[in-house]
Amino acid sequence: MTVTLPRRQVRAAAAGVAVTFGLNGVAVATWFARVPAARDALGLSAGALGLLLLSMSLGAFLAMLTAGEVTHRLGARRTVCVSAVVVSAGLAVAGVGIGAFPSVALTAVGIFVLGYGSGLCDVAMNVEAAEVERALGKTVMPRFHAMWSLGTVAAAGLASLAAWAVLPVTLHLATVAAVVAGGTLVAARTYRFGGEAQHGGGGSGVMAAWREPRTLLVGLLVLVLAFTEGTANDWVAVAFIDGYAFEPAMGAVVFAVFVTTMTCGRIFGTIALDRWGRVPVLVATMLLAATGVGLAVFGGSPVVAVAGVAVWGLGTALGFPVGMSAAADDPAHAAARVSVVAVIGYTAFLAGPPLVGLLGDQVGVLRALLVVPLLLLPALALVPALRPIHSDTDTSR
Repeated sequence: MTVTLPRRQVRAAAAGVAVTFGLNGVAVATWFARVPAARDALGLSAGALGLLLLSMSLGAFLAMLTAGEVTHRLGARRTVCVSAVVVSAGLAVAGVGIGAFPSVALTAVGIFVLGYGSGLCDVAMNVEAAEVERALGKTVMPRFHAMWSLGTVAAAGLASLAAWAVLPVTLHLATVAAVVAGGTLVAARTYRFGGEAQHGGGGSGVMAAWREPRTLLVGLLVLVLAFTEGTANDWVAVAFIDGYAFEPAMGAVVFAVFVTTMTCGRIFGTIALDRWGRVPVLVATMLLAATGVGLAVFGGSPVVAVAGVAVWGLGTALGFPVGMSAAADDPAHAAARVSVVAVIGYTAFLAGPPLVGLLGDQVGVLRALLVVPLLLLPALALVPALRPIHSDTDTSR
């Protein structure tokens, strides 16, 4: 049931959720942007780097398996607070494993913990975001995800400056970790909807959600869309360093181009969603993403290739947030369905890094990016599953 609150408290909760999304994006993107530095410091091949990246995905996946139940028991506010501490600890440990005491094992532990905390936060903040969206009575979920993207833009820009200034990776990651922990704990104090733990009564409903055909189809589509986004996050900087002979600082800039256009798509994409609806907009954006990857790989010149990355980012913008909104259409089952869709979607982050890395060992990381359109195009058949559930409480378009 949606809690009725004064408008001022709803706006405060919306601001708190936005900050949470943004800081989570800062934490994750700070790691992504320093992946080339990790590869060089640890002396990893593309395949070995892919296996290292799998550690973060495993952490996120394990978090997703129980995040719905944890959020149900602790409440969104407490879950986000716990996750903030975990995320920050993982980021700091990863920084030590790259810089102060170079170690593949220590770095793997750090990014595993980072992934676990981020996955836990992802479900909890989306549950709170869905309730805020419903209380506001308008589509705002993509804009919350835009805040995540803005966080990644800021992190990518700072990482580029840090690489240019040869700032020690350990210091860089530890500083970001402290900011993320403090900021998230403050933001979570504004939560008003999923803030209380649920005691007694029924369970979270997660097991029932796993038997719902629509929820599973939405999850499968989100899996492909998450793979499309995650491949860029993990590999676009490395692909341009290897394929176009970019310097590491410029590789971080290419990553920033991707997250910048993705952010713009999320800010302004609500206009398209309100006008044309989920299904046609998602079909169009998925085709844009496939085209962008093709330009990035086959563009020939660095200018065309970077333009392709920009198109790729724009085409990726709405997939994950629209999937979360679709999962949360029915407020009575939002937490359980968001959790299930998130678990399925995050499977992409398990398979994606090693798949692209192993392909990169055979054909080069740049050409390995072509696996993205090979998955995107057949997934167009799943888009009709995003049609809204019509009910008196549904505010989705």
